[in-house]
Amino acid sequence: MRYLDEAQHKIVSDAVAAAESTTSGEIVTVLADRSDGYTDIALWWAIGASFTAMSIFAAFPEFFLSWVDWLAGGWTVEWTQGQVLTLVLALGLVKFFGVLAIQLWQPLKFALIPGPVKQQRVRDAAIRNFKVGAERRTHGRTGVMLYLSMREHRAEIVADEPIAERVHAEIWGEAMADMLAEVSRGRIADGLAAGVRDVGLVLSEHFPRDKYDENELPDRLIEV
Repeated sequence: MRYLDEAQHKIVSDAVAAAESTTSGEIVTVLADRSDGYTDIALWWAIGASFTAMSIFAAFPEFFLSWVDWLAGGWTVEWTQGQVLTLVLALGLVKFFGVLAIQLWQPLKFALIPGPVKQQRVRDAAIRNFKVGAERRTHGRTGVMLYLSMREHRAEIVADEPIAERVHAEIWGEAMADMLAEVSRGRIADGLAAGVRDVGLVLSEHFPRDKYDENELPDRLIEV
């Protein structure tokens, strides 16, 4: 899914170029639709619903069996142990596949994902992208990645080790806040540009640009 058009991409690219004009640091921006498919979480919800339904049936079998009898036209039958077991398993399967099916609606699926799980998956995805696209790919190992994941409403800033040693994670808080404030209003490109400007200010303080510095990483926004 593509979120930004060419003009919006240029807003971010121009912000990166401007920020890098005062620092030897290299800034990479990544915009992701999502950081994970969360199939395991969907399965856990389906399994939980299935076992809950079967447990409730086991706790109140007379109620459920009388309800099935009513659906059958009011005829009361003697349920065998095998029939009851079949009914329990059928109920569990219906619940399992039903919960899986409703999670095909993405807003519900992502609403059911616990916040800490989203945060960890976004962090993991940001690190993976950083390792591929920026880590140790500059002369002084001064790469920084701004990673924004839209479905999770989460963002991460990942930096090469020399930067991480000088700049504590808390310092990136202002960049994150400025970026997410704009993104939450639907201004994705402006949000990324704001984050880039803040990161550039931090880098220029700790890693000022020298006359031999070259642009080693592309300024363009990467959408994945």
